[in-house]
Amino acid sequence: MASLNVGNLGEYLREQRRQAQLSLRQLAEAAGVSNPYLSQIERGLRKPSADILQQLAKALRISAETLYVQAGILDERDPDEVETRAVILADPSINERQKQVLLQIYDSFRKENAHDEARDEARGAMPHTN
Repeated sequence: MASLNVGNLGEYLREQRRQAQLSLRQLAEAAGVSNPYLSQIERGLRKPSADILQQLAKALRISAETLYVQAGILDERDPDEVETRAVILADPSINERQKQVLLQIYDSFRKENAHDEARDEARGAMPHTN
């Protein structure tokens, strides 16, 4: 999992808020967070959870995946993979630890399948000997 890139996230959020023509207070209210907390996020002093990022994305009318990438929670990847990860991260019925475990399992399956595909391709490319 990538490390949180809080400074760039804050700058990105501030720019998105300005483009949406929202004050800090308006965005905080729309996202259900406190004004000081949002200010700290924008200044790179706080690391918001995936749930808070989802609330901010909804209030800004942008994709949560975009904020996850900006925060370093997700790497820029195949859109299907990003969507799967975003759905896991956004699920309010599971806690943060459970989300991380699910993402680790998901990663292990993807790596296993990629390894199997590479092995099968290598076998197909090798000449058969008798």
